[in-house]
Amino acid sequence: MSAGTNKIAVTVSEVVEVNELVKRFRFVRSDGGLLPTFSGGAHTVVEMHDGEIQRLNPYSLMSDPMDQTAYTISVRRDDVGRGGSLFMHTQVKPGDQMVISYPVNLFSLDLRARKHLMIAGGIGITPFLAQIKQLTATNGRFELHYACRSPALGSYVDELCDHHPNNVHIYYDEQKQSIDLEHLLDGQPLGTHIYVCGPKGMIDWVRGKAEALGWPREAVHYEEFLAPQSGKPFEVKLAVSNKVIRVGEHQSLLEAIEAAGVDAPYLCRGGACGQCETDVIGYDGKFLHYDHWLEDDQKASGKKIMPCVSRFEGKTLVLDR
Repeated sequence: MSAGTNKIAVTVSEVVEVNELVKRFRFVRSDGGLLPTFSGGAHTVVEMHDGEIQRLNPYSLMSDPMDQTAYTISVRRDDVGRGGSLFMHTQVKPGDQMVISYPVNLFSLDLRARKHLMIAGGIGITPFLAQIKQLTATNGRFELHYACRSPALGSYVDELCDHHPNNVHIYYDEQKQSIDLEHLLDGQPLGTHIYVCGPKGMIDWVRGKAEALGWPREAVHYEEFLAPQSGKPFEVKLAVSNKVIRVGEHQSLLEAIEAAGVDAPYLCRGGACGQCETDVIGYDGKFLHYDHWLEDDQKASGKKIMPCVSRFEGKTLVLDR
């Protein structure tokens, strides 16, 4: 089932410029009712209608999970991306009507943990804001290490430091400050779980260091939503639907399938959850696998593709859709 199957009509009640790259958006139900509760780490998929282009982008919920009156997200502007963040920054204003999905959580807290060690980079701070609110309400033990480019671009640094001065540690790249990761991981009490969200390099660094130090895989949690890559247009045959579709240069395969009126499952739309995994019936060409869900042998087999982020170059691609 797609996250988009259960949708909520919302009104934009507030747009706040957090810094020169980040804006915060507050949504309330258009019918005046209450929103579903969620757990820290959850995201919602926001529908954007930009002329004839429809985009559905996932954003982490950063508000209090128990506050059913509104959801808030933060969006970092990407001037060289596919246009979703620019649409949010330049087109969305208070009073606008939008549609979002019910919350989905692929980055939840493991409540069996005795301590939660959080490592964030840049806009990767957003899921931790909701997780910290959840843990604060339940007296959970946490420690946050947050790396950002500069004080001017440190989203929510003041709020975090004011509310949790003993739990929050900030590092600024421009001041040559960095996390002493090996020392940090080596000194944690038994029962600690690690959570990391940020750029791919940071996620790989933390996961690799934790593995080298002997941390069990089930105690290391991460979230990385990949943006679909642009590329050469290509054609795809959908065998079940008996349709031939064209995937545009700045369009994902999943978006092209949806534009053809064919339902396709999704949860994250970022190559992380595995929900949209699709069987390949036949092909003549080369896959461009950008997800981090499929194993290397699955990618090499030519039998699977993740249409949310991956592409294809060649003459023929036939999918089981």
